[in-house]
Amino acid sequence: MSTAPFDPRFPNANQTKSCWLHYADYHKCLAIKGEDYEPCNYFKKVYKALCDITTIDKFEEMRENGTFPIRK
Repeated sequence: MSTAPFDPRFPNANQTKSCWLHYADYHKCLAIKGEDYEPCNYFKKVYKALCDITTIDKFEEMRENGTFPIRK
């Protein structure tokens, strides 16, 4: 997947909410289904396409510190 597919919930050019949502969904999917559940990778591919690396680093740091708004 080279770009994220169109999501009608986020019709505007600013994809910040979509980035956050797909990142959170990926980690929720992993928590529920486990690392071996292949469909979770869809969320990872989308958030990697939408989020810049500094945003991903910020989310990772928040998860490590326990301050990310979504809990496992």
